[in-house]
Amino acid sequence: MSAPTRLHWGVDARDPADVAVCFAFEAARRRSARVRAVHAWELPCPADGWMPFAVPEADRATWEDEQVQMLSDVLRPWREKYPQIPVLKDVLRFTAAAALVRGSMRTELLVGGRRGPALGPVVDVVRHGRCPFAVVPS
Repeated sequence: MSAPTRLHWGVDARDPADVAVCFAFEAARRRSARVRAVHAWELPCPADGWMPFAVPEADRATWEDEQVQMLSDVLRPWREKYPQIPVLKDVLRFTAAAALVRGSMRTELLVGGRRGPALGPVVDVVRHGRCPFAVVPS
C-alpha cells in the first residue's frame, strides 16, 4: 500500500485564513491525502537583540510551546469537521517563505493564503518552490 498523498498547508496560527484552511482540507479530502499544517514563527523582537548571544533555552521552549498550542487551537475545529484526514502539525522557526519553500520539497501540493493585494512571501515560494502552489485569497 502506497503512502497517502501529502499536502502542505502554510498557516499563520496568529491569524488563520479560514478560506485557505477550508481549501486545504477539501483538497486533501478529494485526494485522500494527509495534511501537514506548517506554522512558521520567529523569535520575539527583544530576543533579536540578544544575538549573537544564545537565547535562554527556557525562553525559547516557552515561546515554541505557545506556537504549538496556537496551531493546535486553529486545527481543532477542522480536525472535527474532517476526522478522516490525518493531520501532522509542524511548527518551524523560520520565516513563512522559508518554511513553505522547505515544505515544497516533500509534497505534491502546497496551499497558502493571501490577504490584500500584496503577495509578500508568496513570490519567494513561487520562485523557489518545488511543487504546485495554490494561493487562496481571503
